[in-house]
Amino acid sequence: MLILLMGLALFGVAVTLALRAFAMPRARAAERLEIIEAYGFSRDTPSAAPFIAEPEEGALAGVVTVLGAAVSKRFGRVRESDLRPELMAAGLYSVSPRTLLGYRAFAAVLLPLLILLLGASSGSPGLYVLLAFVGGASGWMLPLVIVRRKARVRLTQIDRELPELIDILVVTVEAGLGFSGSLRVAARELRGPLQDELLLTLQEQSMGLTISEALEHQLKRCDTPAMRSFVRSVTQGEALGVSTGVIMRNLAVEMRKRRRASAEEQAQKAPIKMLFPLVFLIFPTLFIVLLGPAAFRIADTF
Repeated sequence: MLILLMGLALFGVAVTLALRAFAMPRARAAERLEIIEAYGFSRDTPSAAPFIAEPEEGALAGVVTVLGAAVSKRFGRVRESDLRPELMAAGLYSVSPRTLLGYRAFAAVLLPLLILLLGASSGSPGLYVLLAFVGGASGWMLPLVIVRRKARVRLTQIDRELPELIDILVVTVEAGLGFSGSLRVAARELRGPLQDELLLTLQEQSMGLTISEALEHQLKRCDTPAMRSFVRSVTQGEALGVSTGVIMRNLAVEMRKRRRASAEEQAQKAPIKMLFPLVFLIFPTLFIVLLGPAAFRIADTF
């Protein structure tokens, strides 16, 4: 009976996906337009920035995108606008919110089915049904957890690389380059996610945005304390007419202090993080080695 129910469920999913596949070309076109709009350009823009990657092609990606569109239409509470900033922070430029919703729905269906298949031949189907519900909830949250972890690691790396960016800007601005030219030099010298953000900012500027608007979009994509201080200082300095070189030099000092404070904070957290493996792993083995022979001696004596 359990295998029959699983077969009917899989057949229903296959029929639904086959019907949705007819709308796949329109879904891909809408996905490309959403990627362009996510970076501040309207549907009337003739071409997107060449830095933005194309959406993933393939059967699985198409099915997942269609499934995500169905989930987004069915459940109004799942807002695509809430997922877009997290995808930007993770650097997943070619992944739309609908695709992420599709992966979440796919994992929420696949994990329970695998658990039920493993428990079909066991003697306790009730336990596996309960595990299937837990697996469905875990599968729904797992892609979002992976994206958030990737975003956290990427934003941390951007914060670490930001003092190097400030140093390059100080040298180039004081040498006579403008701020936009200094950003281009920094984009050639740096590597990693900060270089990607700088390239995207320069692409936005070349498509008609001012440098302040492009930096504000960069702040929306990677909203960290260091990036917030950098963008706000540059925009306020340009609005008030303060020298960019003076702003960059003051920012360089502030970023170095911020990095030192972050290192001291991590050093203060180290003893607390070491406490749990010390108590649960190291101390028990020491007690066994030191008190074990004494316990055997006492047992022999009594």
